[in-house]
Amino acid sequence: MTTSPSSPFPAAFPATDVDVVLPCLNEAAALPWVLGRIPAGWRALVVDNGSTDGSADIARAHGATVVHEARRGFGAACHAGLTAATADVVCFCDCDASLDPGLLVPFVREVLDGEADLVLGRRRPQGRGAWPAHARAGNLALARMLRRRTGLRLHDLGPLRAARREALLGLDLDDRRSGYPLQMVVRAADAGWRIAEHEVPYRPRTGKSKVTGTWLGTWQAVRDMSRVLHESPRVRAGGG
Repeated sequence: MTTSPSSPFPAAFPATDVDVVLPCLNEAAALPWVLGRIPAGWRALVVDNGSTDGSADIARAHGATVVHEARRGFGAACHAGLTAATADVVCFCDCDASLDPGLLVPFVREVLDGEADLVLGRRRPQGRGAWPAHARAGNLALARMLRRRTGLRLHDLGPLRAARREALLGLDLDDRRSGYPLQMVVRAADAGWRIAEHEVPYRPRTGKSKVTGTWLGTWQAVRDMSRVLHESPRVRAGGG
């Protein structure tokens, strides 16, 4: 695992075969900004998870491919996007304008250059309200449990990430709730993947969080992820 205080990569590189999965539940206000930041030549896969605010129509109007996932849950939406993806490299990003999908460019380069199998963004809050104290506390606790479980010295389990599609599908991810992002990291670690982490700015989200906006939501997410940490290690296999 590697870390860096700032990205050493150039701002852009030629378009390549990349899909960006954007799980979405009532993010109409954030979608135009998020989709406007998708790098040129990449495909945005907005996974509508039962929105009632016209998010799907807005996504289509801004050039995104819309995938519908009726089963509620962050993991259900993410996995629907992964299975709908066709690109060699698949990225994930929240759809609430807290993270800039343009920051994924160096992540993808690192995967394509064979320097890492999974690249994660370590969130650095920008401005008041960007990352509530209870959400940070839950994230820190999970990072510590992850270290005990896998030996990985990660600082964050954030949603901004990139890896090769076939390798991700090979992890057989089956959590469909809040544990999905952690299960991806745990199973990748069990498989011997090279996992990198780089700092990214984290803005105040647009709208209210469906998961970590309250202490109860955070507790439920931590409970889901704790369950993942008690999985038996998988058979070791290669990454991308």
